[in-house]
Amino acid sequence: MFFLKQLIMHPSKTTIRGTTMPFSPEHLTELNLLVMFSTPSLQEGIKVHQHEAAPELVAAAERLHQKGLITNKDGGYLTDLGFETVDHAQKLLGILSTD
Repeated sequence: MFFLKQLIMHPSKTTIRGTTMPFSPEHLTELNLLVMFSTPSLQEGIKVHQHEAAPELVAAAERLHQKGLITNKDGGYLTDLGFETVDHAQKLLGILSTD
C-alpha cells in the first residue's frame, strides 16, 4: 500500500527495488498525445494550441517534434516514424485495456 501511495503522489520519483519507473509522466503524456492521431490516414493531423492546451501537452508536442515523430512543434502530421510509433502504442493500449 505504501508503494501505491508513493506512486500516486510522486510518480516520477517512485522506484521498484531501486529502479526508476520506466515510463515517466512525460512519456505517458507523449503516448496519450500520439494516440490522438487518426492512423488510417496520414492526411489528418492535430493542432496543440499553445495558449489553450495544457502546458504538459504543449511540451509533449515539442518533444515529439524534436524526436521526429510529428511534423511541427505544435502538432501537425505524423512522420513515417510517428505513424509506426502510433501503431505500436495503439497495440499496447489494446493489450493493456483487455479484461
